[in-house]
This record gives sequence, C-alpha cells and structure tokens, in this order.
Amino acid sequence: MKTQSKRRPQPLSPDSSPNPFDILTEEIVCKILDHLHNDPFATKAFSLTCKAFYFIESRHRRILKPLRPELLPRIFHRYPFVSHLDLSMCPRVDDNTLNVISSTWKATLQSINLSRSRFFTNAGLSSLFVNCSGLVEVDLCNATQLTDLAASAIAEAKNLERLSLARCKSITDMGIGCIAVGCRKLRSLCLKWCLRVGDLGVELIALKCKQIRSLDLSYLPITEKSLNSVLQLQHLEDLVLEGCHGIDDDGLSTLDQSCKSLKMLNLSNCQNVTHTGLSSLINGTEQLQQIILAYGSSVTSDLVKCLNAYSKLQSIKLDGCTVTWSGIKAMASLNAPVKELSLSKCLGLTDDGLSFLVQSHKDLRKLDITCCRKITYTSIDIITNSCTSLTSLRMESCSLVPKEAFVLIGARCSFLEELDATDNEIDDEGLKSISRCSKLSILKLGICSNISDEGLAKVGSSCSMLKEVDLYRSVAISDEGIAAIGEGCPALEMINIAYNDKITDNSLISLSKCRLLKALEIRGCLGVSSIGLSAIAVGCKQLTVLDIKKCFNINDNGMLPLAQFSQNLKQINLSYCSVTDVGLVALASISRLQNMTILHLAGLTPNGLAAALLACRALTKVKLHASFRPLLPQSILGYMEAHGCVFHWRDKAFQLLCMFWTNARKNPRKLHLEICSLS
Repeated sequence: MKTQSKRRPQPLSPDSSPNPFDILTEEIVCKILDHLHNDPFATKAFSLTCKAFYFIESRHRRILKPLRPELLPRIFHRYPFVSHLDLSMCPRVDDNTLNVISSTWKATLQSINLSRSRFFTNAGLSSLFVNCSGLVEVDLCNATQLTDLAASAIAEAKNLERLSLARCKSITDMGIGCIAVGCRKLRSLCLKWCLRVGDLGVELIALKCKQIRSLDLSYLPITEKSLNSVLQLQHLEDLVLEGCHGIDDDGLSTLDQSCKSLKMLNLSNCQNVTHTGLSSLINGTEQLQQIILAYGSSVTSDLVKCLNAYSKLQSIKLDGCTVTWSGIKAMASLNAPVKELSLSKCLGLTDDGLSFLVQSHKDLRKLDITCCRKITYTSIDIITNSCTSLTSLRMESCSLVPKEAFVLIGARCSFLEELDATDNEIDDEGLKSISRCSKLSILKLGICSNISDEGLAKVGSSCSMLKEVDLYRSVAISDEGIAAIGEGCPALEMINIAYNDKITDNSLISLSKCRLLKALEIRGCLGVSSIGLSAIAVGCKQLTVLDIKKCFNINDNGMLPLAQFSQNLKQINLSYCSVTDVGLVALASISRLQNMTILHLAGLTPNGLAAALLACRALTKVKLHASFRPLLPQSILGYMEAHGCVFHWRDKAFQLLCMFWTNARKNPRKLHLEICSLS
C-alpha cells in the first residue's frame, strides 16, 4: 500500500513570529469565511484575530456594501478582488467615485447597485462601463437625473445581462435605442415608470436584444404596436405590463404573434383589457405558469376560459377584482395544478364560491383571502379540509369568521408556515390549535382582542421557527406572553407589540434573548423605559429598525446603549420620546443610521439637532417638525442635501405633547386611546 506524502502547510502570513493558526491552510480559512458572510461583525472580528487572517480576509471578500462613499478610498487597496458592489447606502456617488471604482476593480467587477445613489452623470457611467468590461448587472433605479447621454454610456457595457432603470423618468426612446444597440446580451430589463419611453424604444429593445428573458414595462405609455415585437422574443419568460393603460382589447385583437416561452404575465391595473384582449395576448403560449390580473376587469367565465389551455398554470392572482359565480365555476374547472391563489379584496366572493373553488384545487399551497368580508366558518371548514398542504394562509379582516374556525386551521394544516389573522376573532383556543404548526415562521395577530398570554405562551413553546410576530394593538397581551416568545423563538427577527399598554420593560428584557432580532416596534407602549431598551441594545446587536414613538419614558439613558451596541441600526422613530440633544448626538455615532423621524422632542434644541445632523454621515431621510426649518442654518441643510439627505417637514400641532404628558400621569389607559387615534 502506497503511503501519501504529507505536505506541510505553508504559513499564511510573511510574519515570521510563531502563530498557532499557521497549521491551517488558506483553503480551510476561506471555508470558515464563507460561513461568516451574513454577519459583518463576525467577519470583522475574524480579520482582527491575527495578521494572517487579516491578509486572507482582504483577498477572500467578493461582496462589498459600504456605508458611505468616503469610505471607499480606505477599501480600494484592502479588497482587490471585489466582484459585487452595493452602493445603495451611499446617496452621494459622483463621477470621481465611479472613476476610482472603474480603475480599481476593472478586472473583477461584475455587478453594481446604484439604486439610491445620485450626483453621478453620463461621464462617470461611461468610465465605469468602458473600464469594467465584465459588468453583467447594473441597478440604476431612481436615477431621475439621468438623460439619454447616460443611456448612451450604458450602451458601452457590451456584456450587460441585467439592467434596471425603474423611475429613470428623463430617459427617452432615443436613449433606450442606444442601449438596445449596444447591450445585445441583455436578459433582464426593467423600465418601470420610465414615462418618456414609448413604443419606439420598446420595439428597438425587442428587435436588438434577442436574449431577453424578463421585461418590465409597467406604467409605460405603450400600445399594441410594440407588443408585436415583444412577443417575437423567443426566450421571453416574464412580461410585466402593469398599469399600461394604452393597451386595450381593440389593440390586442390586432396582434399576429404569440410568445410560446412565456411563463409569467402581469396585467395588473389594466382596466381596458377584458377576456377578449387577454385571449389574443396569450394565444399560443405553451409554458404559462403564473398570471396576475389584479385590479382589472371582472372575473367572468369568459375570462377564465382563456386559461383553460394552460396545463402548467400554478399561480393565479386576482386581487381587487369583482368575482362572478360563473367565473368561480370556470376556475374550479381549470385543468391545471394550481398551487397559489390570491383573491384579496375580491368583491362578490362568498362561502359558496370559495368553497366550490378550493374543493377543486386541493393541492393549493398559498391562499390569500384578505378582506373577503363575506366568508364565514363554512369557508374555513372546507379550505382546511380540502387543502391540507397549505403553507401560507392570509385572511386579514375576515370579520365574519368566528373564533371556532381557527381551531380547524391548526388541526388540519400542519404544514403551515405563514398565517395572517390580523383583525379577526381568533382566541386562545385557536392559538393553541395553531401551535401544532411547528413549521410556522410568520404569525400576524394584530388587532386581535380575544387572544391573551395563555394562547401566545403555547405558540412560543411550540413554534420555535417563528421569525416574524405581529401583535399590533392586541391589548390583552402582557409580559408573560412576550416572555414565552423570547424564550421559545430564538430565530425571531421581527416583532411588533405597538400600542399594548400591558407591556413593560420585562417584555424587552425577555426579547433581548433573541440575538437575531432585526426589527422592533413598541410604539405607544407606555410601560417601557430606557431600562428595557438598554437590554435590547445589549442583547440584539443585529437590530436595524426601531420604532419607539410615544414611548414617553424612554430618554437619553436609552440612547447611550443604542449608540454603543446597536451599530447595525438603520432606521429609528423617536417622536414624542423624552430624548434630548445629548441622546440624539449620541445616536449620531451609529455609522449605518440612514432614516430618522424626530417629531416633537421637547428636549431638542436647534443647536443639538444641527450637531446631530452633521455627525450622522450616512443619513438619507429625516422627518422633522416644520418649526425647526427656520431655526436651522441654511448652510447645514444645504450641506446635508448635497450629500444625499432628503428632509420631510411636518406641521403637526406641537402642543399635543404637553397634553400627552398630562394625561399620562392621570390616566395611562385613557392616553392609550388618545394616541391611537392620532397615530
């Protein structure tokens, strides 16, 4: 038997000092890094372990999402092999920045996200696309400053495959024509809300970019003239025509082409298209799997019969449509393996219709009956008896469904992963039954006054995979129920307990055990204070969204721990809290903070606000009371706006704060009702 020679691992660093990590090969270290990419703090800690790890991490990283453009010079040399650059958190990206990017990563850059960036022009884009020949994906959404000159620069990206120009409202047919000629390899193109692009531009795309798989033409002023060319695309799979009001039955009837490869068609908000136009549009399509007709014409038998020939159809979305009995019967007769059915806000949907429909499609996985206010126990009984493989059931505001019906959901739908029972009659017995759904990850119970800690505790002890819990204004819930969630749901990422007056600091202390918590809303919880918020800050370091509006007992003592431990925080609402200049300036040290709402802070002065604004380098949106506008130096406002920050001025009556404080001392429960009416 031959013995294999053992190659001695080479040191990871030129540093000659003894290093216990030298026994690891670079390949092993890179494997470790692969498992840390979702946690920036873990990656940072890893790179600071030793010089060897610092060196390898810099060469291993391929994806970058810097907080501010001024940080880019520091990372250009540290990370030489970046392929995916996300600048969506950098509102101010100018031509010079794009020039440096294009020269630094010209050999490696494959995708760049500029969706929330501004201040660059066609010159910067030209440098980027000429130098970075390997670019295959570019997101330029919201770049309203771009014109046809920028589009001609985009045309230099010969290898571009995915391009998003949503809301680039200054680009016209001429610019789209340049892109069509230059970017022949395009597979995905989004032109949503490009209001100056019409039939000519779309036709040019269809004629020149033969590899298109996905095309979003939402809200464009196009007609059937360009659709003939679009339908000739042999590889087109996804076509979105939402809000294209220039498309109607008369025009569609003139189509002489069909698209056999089409898998998804979105005709939402196209009120001028009925079964006649739909039939012409999808005639000859062989692969159709999903169709979206939301907020369109009535669902009649004629409309549904258009879908009879599509045996691969799996998803039908009819939200906001008027449903007729003939349409229901026709849908029940469809010879297709329908897995997803969305009937949210459908007028005319009753127990008879829904029951008849679901009994014919027993393989349903997702069902949305939000705001279908005529359905009762009968529908839920038949749904749960027929569709036992449901993974998602959305039934917000089904006001006639009694509490007994929710027991059936837990007893019969054991595969359920999502349940939206917002504004329903569900009670503790229903929650106890639903707790049998061990795979549940999303549970929405907002405005459910019949549930209490008893039922929630059962959910917390049985549904350990819960990631999202909504208990908005479920006023019978107290610390005991939240403690069960905090103890039993370690994967929790989002929880909303706003306007629950029985919630105290004990709830926040319980939730601080959820290390993955990213979004917390405790708006109007009068019993919480800085003590509970401090526990959240220390325990939940992944927190990114925080709403503490009308939490009057939260003051600067809660802001200091946030500033120290919550370095991932991006969005915060401080309105009506007791935070002063000191707390706001402390928050400004959070480098990722982008969005702040700071209305009616009695302890806030113009000087403190100005200092905080200048210290927040990553701010993109600030909501302030209009009274501060003349008190802040215009030079500061101009400086902030020049760096990409948008101010939203509100003029709500400031004296309300005094009323809140007075009432809070006298009658906290009465105050709860008052602030709810003003939220």
